[in-house]
Amino acid sequence: MAAPEADTEELLRRAGRGEEPAVGLLLERHRKRLCQMVAVRMDPRLAVRMDPSDVVQDTLGQAAQKLPEYLRQRPLPFYPWLRKLAWQRLVDLYRHHIQAQKRSLRREEPMRMAMPDQSVIALVDRIASSQTSPSRATMRRELRQRVRSALDRLGPDDRELLVLVYLEQLSAAEAGDVLGISEKAATMRHLRALDRLRRLLNH
Repeated sequence: MAAPEADTEELLRRAGRGEEPAVGLLLERHRKRLCQMVAVRMDPRLAVRMDPSDVVQDTLGQAAQKLPEYLRQRPLPFYPWLRKLAWQRLVDLYRHHIQAQKRSLRREEPMRMAMPDQSVIALVDRIASSQTSPSRATMRRELRQRVRSALDRLGPDDRELLVLVYLEQLSAAEAGDVLGISEKAATMRHLRALDRLRRLLNH
């Protein structure tokens, strides 16, 4: 991953010098990752109204407008910053399309967006495949039968960490940037989340 990061840094430097082609390359190189993130996160009720690529296109347009401010401040590494914009776009769409009829909306409500069934299945398979045999097959069967209930009972911080690592495929450092914690703390949270999930499934 070191080389792509170096390429991103070079493009950021060129974009900071006002090179428009660098801006286009910088945004395009992260389109696929953003599409994956949006597809993983998009509430099924939103998915019938729009495609993840539409959300990503809106996000990249917004990123292009905000890029000069980002380059001045650099509040996050570039991809976590882009991801934050995409997440906020999803939150806004969720509020507009799903919760427009509600009289009030608590700040944390967007975190309750439903996860698509295919994302739950992918999370099950990826967690199970990380286990060693012979427990792997048993764990996969148990997870597929009970994962929705287990994830609902799992704390939101633990659930979020598992989605970041297994579905968005973020590194520990990137997950830490997204969550506002250190890479070491993200690694420890990941291990604790897996342990709690196993204990829930074994009850």
